[in-house]
This record gives sequence, structure tokens and C-alpha cells, in this order.
Amino acid sequence: MPRYYEGKVEDRRPCSGLREDLGDCLLRSSCVLKDGKTPKQCAKEGHCKDFVIAFYECKRSLVSWLFLLEVIFSF
Repeated sequence: MPRYYEGKVEDRRPCSGLREDLGDCLLRSSCVLKDGKTPKQCAKEGHCKDFVIAFYECKRSLVSWLFLLEVIFSF
């Protein structure tokens, strides 16, 4: 879950909580800590898969809404 700190700059981007959770998961994974790989490499290898999928679905839902709004207002 996202952690909240006093004085922390609030990230107002969509899916920011999932983005933060995914980053924390990857940075704390043994793939990064022990193997010295980048978080991107670890995500591609399947680490933190649940967070990767949730973040993807969140971003995908935004694209779906943008497409729907474009269709509605194009008439």
C-alpha cells in the first residue's frame, strides 16, 4: 500500500499509488538487491507481477476513457 509522509509532495498523476507501490516492490526485490539488475529488468522477468498487472490495467482504463470521450465529442 502507498505510504504517506508529512511534507511529501503529492503526486496527482493517475495511478500514482500503484506506481509508488510497484516501484517499492521492485526496489525491495531480491532481483534488484542481490542480483544488481535494474527494476525494469526485474519487472520483465516477472517480479512484482501483481503490481505490474494492476498498474497496466489502471493506465489502460485511462486510455479507454480518453477514447470514449473523443468518440462522444467528435459529433
